[in-house]
Amino acid sequence: MLGLQPNWLLLLAAEEPAAVEAVGMSGWLILLILVAIFVVPFSLGSAIAKLLKLKEFSFKIGLVLFAATAGAAPFAFQVAIGNNMTDAIDLGIDLAGGTNLVFQVDHEGAEDLGKEVNNELMDKLVGAVGRRINPGGNKETTTRRVGADRIEVIIPGADRAETDRIKREIVNLGSLEFSILANGRDHASIIQKAQSVERDLRQGGKVIASWREVASDEPLSNHGEVAIRNVKNRQGNDTEVQEVLVIVEPDPKRRVDGHLLTRANQTMDENGAPAVGFTFNQEGGFRFQRLTGNNRPDRDGFQRRLAVLLSGKVHSAPNLQAIISTSGIITGRFSQEEINSLINVLNAGALDVPLKPQPISEFTISPTLGIEVQEKGKNAIVLALAIVFVFMLIYYKVAGAIADLCLLLNMVLVMGIMSFIDATFTLPGLAGLVLTIGMAVDANVLIFERIREEMAKGSSLRMAIHNGFERAFTTIVDANVTTLITAVVLYLIGTDQVKGFAVTLFIGIVMSMWTALFVGRLVFDVLERKQWISSLKMLSFVEVVYKIFGVRQFDFLGKRKIAAVVSLLIMVIGLTTLFSRGKDNLDIDFSGGTMVTFEFEEPQTKKDVQTILENEFGVITLERLTLADEPEGDVGKRYRLRTTKRDAVEEGETAADKTVRQMIHEAFEPTDLTLLKVTLEFGELTQIAGSEEPDETKEGETKTSAFGGNPFAGGNEVRLNFSESIKVATATEYFSAAISNLKGADGNVKYEDADSLYELIGPEQSIDETAVGAESEQMQLLVAADISADDLKTALTEMKNTLASTPLFDGVNSFASSVASEMQESAFLAMLFSLVAIVAYIWFRFQRITFGLAAVVALVHDVLIVLGLVALASSLSSSGIGAALGFVDFKINLPMIAAFLTIVGYSLNDTIVVFDRIREVRGKNPDLTYDMVNTSLNQTLARTLLTSLTTFLVVIILYAIGGEGIHGFAFCLVMGVIVGTYSSVYVASPVLLWLMNREGNDSGNQQSAGQSAT
Repeated sequence: MLGLQPNWLLLLAAEEPAAVEAVGMSGWLILLILVAIFVVPFSLGSAIAKLLKLKEFSFKIGLVLFAATAGAAPFAFQVAIGNNMTDAIDLGIDLAGGTNLVFQVDHEGAEDLGKEVNNELMDKLVGAVGRRINPGGNKETTTRRVGADRIEVIIPGADRAETDRIKREIVNLGSLEFSILANGRDHASIIQKAQSVERDLRQGGKVIASWREVASDEPLSNHGEVAIRNVKNRQGNDTEVQEVLVIVEPDPKRRVDGHLLTRANQTMDENGAPAVGFTFNQEGGFRFQRLTGNNRPDRDGFQRRLAVLLSGKVHSAPNLQAIISTSGIITGRFSQEEINSLINVLNAGALDVPLKPQPISEFTISPTLGIEVQEKGKNAIVLALAIVFVFMLIYYKVAGAIADLCLLLNMVLVMGIMSFIDATFTLPGLAGLVLTIGMAVDANVLIFERIREEMAKGSSLRMAIHNGFERAFTTIVDANVTTLITAVVLYLIGTDQVKGFAVTLFIGIVMSMWTALFVGRLVFDVLERKQWISSLKMLSFVEVVYKIFGVRQFDFLGKRKIAAVVSLLIMVIGLTTLFSRGKDNLDIDFSGGTMVTFEFEEPQTKKDVQTILENEFGVITLERLTLADEPEGDVGKRYRLRTTKRDAVEEGETAADKTVRQMIHEAFEPTDLTLLKVTLEFGELTQIAGSEEPDETKEGETKTSAFGGNPFAGGNEVRLNFSESIKVATATEYFSAAISNLKGADGNVKYEDADSLYELIGPEQSIDETAVGAESEQMQLLVAADISADDLKTALTEMKNTLASTPLFDGVNSFASSVASEMQESAFLAMLFSLVAIVAYIWFRFQRITFGLAAVVALVHDVLIVLGLVALASSLSSSGIGAALGFVDFKINLPMIAAFLTIVGYSLNDTIVVFDRIREVRGKNPDLTYDMVNTSLNQTLARTLLTSLTTFLVVIILYAIGGEGIHGFAFCLVMGVIVGTYSSVYVASPVLLWLMNREGNDSGNQQSAGQSAT
């Protein structure tokens, strides 16, 4: 049995007074922020209301100021603490760079272990993987369950080398170790020698003892004569941590580690107190019996202590009271929280079931490409805002200025709320923000056109404002609720990127309704009460259109047969093209395959690149990516390849002999087209002076270690020069691989656990200040004396050769076909569920199912038309016309499905406005006539044209300058705005008329309409 003392956890050193003061200051700062957000706005609102002599508006003004202050607060706070205001927003990996990995449980391995893959097991697995990639809990990583047997891992900012390292850590089962703590009775000489080393004590080139950090926050007691010391945190801050000396078994075949453990569970000791039980397999039981037998208690009662290590840190140090084989328990005065923590530690090392070594889905984008995407998105937002602002100001004048104010507040609130809820901002999310700009104008246009109608009837300005807002309210709510339904569906079925779009769209719609109906109304009321406005002058685009065509109103229904023929013709041509292309329509997240972004050292023609890749891969899709400072055309450095060949591994498959990246590299290797690589040049080796004894750091010397002496004294330092700026972590990974490949005369690894024998630092950093994410073209490599100069040169030469033969891949996206099939199913269900929910809502609101059915006919029409146009545009992409219009070989993917659902929401928004006016014109009349529908269409024509125009301007900007990542998404929106506007007039309304009168005869109605329409 294992006995554990109650003080088994580590307590960090007491906080210094400065730290306490900092906490106090932060408390005052928080109090000031709360006052500034919750008190000042309402006080200021009251003061403004008194100044204006409009006390009844005091609370409303305060509420608007509160909303504006709260929305701006996260950004103001970042500026106040010296950061960039954009730090308030968490960027997704497609904007900041990083990796998204999806791993699947190895079911065969689970069966071999006798484990059933269920919810409980998956929850444990998620926790274990999360602790492996983020043991300190200080990284912005995300680990979560996906589906029944998958785990998704999101690592922001990770580059290629870091991603490969993390993948190895995730699937590695051996991070748990059992060792003996060094004690004064058995290991006195080892403890004495270890006092002068930073971490590992070596003998004959092998590690025999190692200082390991204690992971918990309570001090580890020194009973059992164990060796303990306090040192500065290796992460580079001023806090201290406790380390304990652990004896390392030199023979790997005798070590007791995590892959031998089958499970850990809660149990009870002989006194009925809670304890932790664990079980080894047969081999593990044999090794553990030997370890505990060699360290059993002495006759005088002296007990040795066992170290339980996870990821190199000591999590528990119980007394060894007896020989243990396949199972045992850890006892002590545990709280339930401690029991759960220790069980998690043990099970994390074991991983209840193995994961497949290769992810079934992988999405990686470099920070460089992410920044480029950010810039294009920002440019699109700024330009869209400017155009909409100017348009509204010119067309609606004073009312337009109010709409611009509402739109500006809308943007602040959307960004502020996303910051408060810690939502991740993705590339489709940026597109959602741009789309929100266009759709936010809709509510204002509805209100303004209602006010115009009231003024045309001779109403006073106050009454026109009142009636305009009152009558537009129901229409605005009905029109936007349907879009909210699609946003919710997108969030439920989407990937991280699509969820970002859904969140942005949802918040944007809600905030646009609030700013238009509440803030806009408040500003109008204040201006009117103070008599700062006596009338509202607006341009009348519709009157100009009527004058041009010489009519009083249009006979839209009279053209319904022509419209039906046009719709049917476009639909047939488009869908024929769609079906003839087959799987070529689908992107890799719907078909399975790999997408890789790569770059050449010099610009290359697309034709040359495609020819070489087709010889290697067969049928591919190649897309040229343009940077901000590059001209458009078929010549460039950066390209994106899509192929059906997979890096992702299917159930029952093994990893391919070559990855897609290797195939790309080999394809261009014998040609003159040179892929961009990071090359390395290193200088002369210089011996590091200094002593291993504690000494003051002098200017120009290497900084000493946290606990005394220069850990690299007597070793060598060398300057590394890279051709491109790369992360310190990436360079460290390459050097670690090179030094680990060195073999001794006996053929074994020459330097085991070499990580403590070297340090890579940036040009202006010390060894205690190196940032994990630091990036530089120049670095200094410090190497301890344990590694000989000849071995160092050999390792650096191997690292140089590896870098020279390894191209940089800015983006990798890989999907197994099983995942793709699930994506297809999710997309289909999303569309179906959206349509059903929309029909139900419209049925409820209009009290007739015919309204819902007519709307759905229009929605199906819109989706099929746009699908066909996507296929047609893809077919024309290689022609001159296609190139001039910006067509590429569009692929249907999840972001594009998000676009289709947005089209559904937008088209329905338009349709509901018309239907709402039809309901108003019809009144209590049981029949719906030809005249009623035509009148309604003409009365809403201004709103239809203006909203469509502003939204079209926004999405065409998104299409033109939004970047390649959302080019297909934006194309669907551009087509969707056009088709959605058309279908509201020429599909939904005629279908509604037919459904309402399908058992009667509307010839009389047509004749009546013909007398008043041209």
